[in-house]
Amino acid sequence: MHNTVNRENTMVILGGGLTGLSAGYVLSKAGFSVKVFESDATVGGLSKTIVKDGFRFDLGGHRFFTKDASIDGFVRDLMKGELITVNRTSKIYLRNKFFDYPLKPLNAMFGLGLPTTFRIMCDYGIERLRNLLKEKERISLEDWVVSNFGRTMFNIYFKQYSEKVWGIDCDRISAEWVAQRIKGLSLAKAVKNAFFKFTGKDIPTLTDNFLYPELGIGRISDRLRDEIEIENAVYTNTTVESVNHSNFRIDSIVVKNQGSARIVCGEEFISSMPATKLLSILNPAPPQGILDAASRLKFRGLVIVTIMVDRKRVTDQTWIYIPEQKIPFGRIHEPTNWSDKMAPPGKTLIVTEFFSFKGDSLWNETDERLKDITIENLEKLGFIKRDEVIDAMVVRVQKAYPLFEVGYKELCKKVYDYLALFGNLHVAGRTGMFRYYNMDHAIKSGLTTAEKIIKNMQDTRCRIQDEEKIQDKNHVSCILNHVS
Repeated sequence: MHNTVNRENTMVILGGGLTGLSAGYVLSKAGFSVKVFESDATVGGLSKTIVKDGFRFDLGGHRFFTKDASIDGFVRDLMKGELITVNRTSKIYLRNKFFDYPLKPLNAMFGLGLPTTFRIMCDYGIERLRNLLKEKERISLEDWVVSNFGRTMFNIYFKQYSEKVWGIDCDRISAEWVAQRIKGLSLAKAVKNAFFKFTGKDIPTLTDNFLYPELGIGRISDRLRDEIEIENAVYTNTTVESVNHSNFRIDSIVVKNQGSARIVCGEEFISSMPATKLLSILNPAPPQGILDAASRLKFRGLVIVTIMVDRKRVTDQTWIYIPEQKIPFGRIHEPTNWSDKMAPPGKTLIVTEFFSFKGDSLWNETDERLKDITIENLEKLGFIKRDEVIDAMVVRVQKAYPLFEVGYKELCKKVYDYLALFGNLHVAGRTGMFRYYNMDHAIKSGLTTAEKIIKNMQDTRCRIQDEEKIQDKNHVSCILNHVS
């Protein structure tokens, strides 16, 4: 049996990640009725903090950094005294050695050896010369990296790490993604940054410090939820089963919680859920061509294995990148290097990231086996001893990252041109828009969407008032004419 919620200008938000919550926050403050629906048990999406027996960890470690003053001010105001500044110190573990990241030339030179370093610099010089003579088309990640760093650097680092993260060959990964992700970075800029720190200030990849909530990145999402729930509602463990529409307007959604379904009506609908999921639950269904395009847009999953350790610290790093295939995880971080409050006193934890597709052998591996594999490899790397392990935890994230295969932009255009036809549907966010958004971009996407809705409603209200004034004026004029 369905229960219907009254419409009354309700803003309905599908997805309780940073984008949906940011939009809900702005709309709540503007006085609208807001309902946020999240399928997970907690809000935040990928930007959440897991808590177990006094240990806290994020899903991969998410820093907050932005060059947008308005977003910076928004987060600082929201979090008040909870933010701390963390210095970034990252390394790459490669060929049984640790290399500074970003690149430091002397460290790279002695680590890789003079012959390899010489080849890297020669390859880089050759590519620079080729680009000066003739700018070639860069279709894949391989094209872009070779053009910007040279073939040797691509083979040593980028090829292994990229294929480990994305699960496909580098010639199938779109250059548009890597160009945006490592925007403005080249080997020359990385080298300059190693000697003159100020040269990397405008390149996010080379940022030396960032903001972080003392109790984990999930506190940003928690605070947004708190503010929304002053007047409105955020529903967790609630899946959106159907999005009902007619004449290219969304009429209602059907949500389910603990087996009980209900219809929720609204005036405007914001979706930050994966676009592929949204299209699959539209009722009536989209044209087959749209569904076919959506089916070719894929996501990469993430398996987080966290090891709790009976020691105060294991590393002194923010992140450690591990490109080589012989080690199964691609990146590790130690949350207590970000904030002392991420573990009980005298204890620490190591978070490892395995990149996976839902349903593959890694994804389907048992938790116990994954824990054992992780401990075994951390021991091989010299980080921990097995008898120091207090506990471990596995978390799987199905659609962590949009997979940017060559040709994805054309598919996206087809999908989003169709969704744009719906007058009261606003698609936003990382998975909603199939874009690689950092945290600040995800927040801005929510704020911008909410502000657009508010402006549209104000414009509509003004137009109606103007029309009513004209009608009143005409009515008075008719009466005067009749009297005269």
